[in-house]
Amino acid sequence: MELLVMVDALRRASAGRITAVMPYYGYARQDKKNAPREPITGRLVADLLQSAGVHRILALDLEADQIEGFFNIPVDHLRALPLFAEYLREKVPEPAVVVAPDDGAVKVAYRLAERLRLPLAVVFQRRTAPDAEQTVQVVGEVEGRIPVLIDRIISTGGTIASALDALTQHGARPGAYVCVTHAVLAGPAAQILDRTDVREFAFTNSIPLSPEVKTDRVRILSAAPLLARAMRNIHLNESVSTLFT
Repeated sequence: MELLVMVDALRRASAGRITAVMPYYGYARQDKKNAPREPITGRLVADLLQSAGVHRILALDLEADQIEGFFNIPVDHLRALPLFAEYLREKVPEPAVVVAPDDGAVKVAYRLAERLRLPLAVVFQRRTAPDAEQTVQVVGEVEGRIPVLIDRIISTGGTIASALDALTQHGARPGAYVCVTHAVLAGPAAQILDRTDVREFAFTNSIPLSPEVKTDRVRILSAAPLLARAMRNIHLNESVSTLFT
């Protein structure tokens, strides 16, 4: 609502162009109907922004790529992957494996594995509740390797916790690295930060973190330089696509 009010004020002040910079896109997980009579709130947010008068959207790691299609205006969808790749390049010892904690993270995990030149594994899970999943199968060689998990959002931490348990059962070594763009950390999520089988958590600063979350094992990677470069290129009418790679 604060964003919509500001956009309305700018539009009424005859702003030439309004770009909404949204490091965390609210309601991004509700991008489709999973059951009858459910709202598609991700599309509703898009309609509200466009109706308020936004001319362009700048977002970071949308939960689903199809959210870009909700808009009839340009959407610049930045990735936090380069931040994580740079952070992990000198940190992760051999042998390691990049792991997608569920099938929704396969694409981003594949891209990270390509950058780090590491093998890829996937933990397939079945969603039993909105914030709970049950492990079904681990695909890939994880025995004797240090897992590097990457995902876009960590809400209650149930998906990450289930994936870590499954990896341990399949012989993965302790000392995992967990990289997540948006650290929502709702409900019992703080418990996952106390797991002894995780060496470090890496989050971006797309969402402000409470002081009790900022422990010695939590690394905050700033997305400010990435967003600043994108805003500068947009303002100068230069290419933004170079920032995607």
